[in-house]
Amino acid sequence: MRRKDREMSREYGLSVIDRSAFGVLSVHDPDHPDLPYSLPLSIARRGEKLYFHSARDGYKYELLQQDQPVRLVFVDRVQVADLFSEEDLQDLADRGKISDLLSKVFTTEYSSAIVTGTVAGIDSVDQPDEFRLAMRTICEKYTPDKMDYFAAALDFSLKRLAVFAISIDSITAKRKQFDAGGEEMKWQRLE
Repeated sequence: MRRKDREMSREYGLSVIDRSAFGVLSVHDPDHPDLPYSLPLSIARRGEKLYFHSARDGYKYELLQQDQPVRLVFVDRVQVADLFSEEDLQDLADRGKISDLLSKVFTTEYSSAIVTGTVAGIDSVDQPDEFRLAMRTICEKYTPDKMDYFAAALDFSLKRLAVFAISIDSITAKRKQFDAGGEEMKWQRLE
C-alpha cells in the first residue's frame, strides 16, 4: 500500500465489509484471459467467510464452479469533504493557499477494504446447514425486517439458488477522513 498513513486495521476492514451495500468480485475469466471477470454482488459476512447467492445457471455460476482465487473490493462512506465555508474558501484562494484547496477541498473521504480469498460453492444437499446459515446471514444483512418470512422463502428457493462462500485469506483496509477541526485522521486514528 503506497499510502501507509491511511492504512487501517484488519478489524476496520471487516467493518467496511459489514457496512458496504455491495462488493465487487474479480476472478480469472478463461474466455478473456487478458481481463478479469468482475461483478458487483450483495455480500454478507459471518466470521472469516463472505457469502453471496446466485441463480443455478449463467456465466457467473459456471465460472465459480471450481474453487479458485478471487479478489473483492468494498468501498464505504464515500463523500466529498465539506470543511470550509464559502468565505473560508475565498480567503484560501485570495491568500494563494493552493495546497489546502487541493488536499482538503478537491478530495473525497472514504473507507475501503480489499479481500483476497478462495471462492467455493455450498451445495444445499451436501452442506444443508452451511447453506441455510449463508442464506440467513445474507437475509439478516439485507432484509432484517422480513426475517419472519425467511423459512418459507428459503424453502421455495432451495432448488433455484446457488450459494457461494469466500474464505478470507487476506484483507487490507484504507481510509481518508477528516476530523471536526479539518485535519486528516492518519495512522489509524479513530477520533
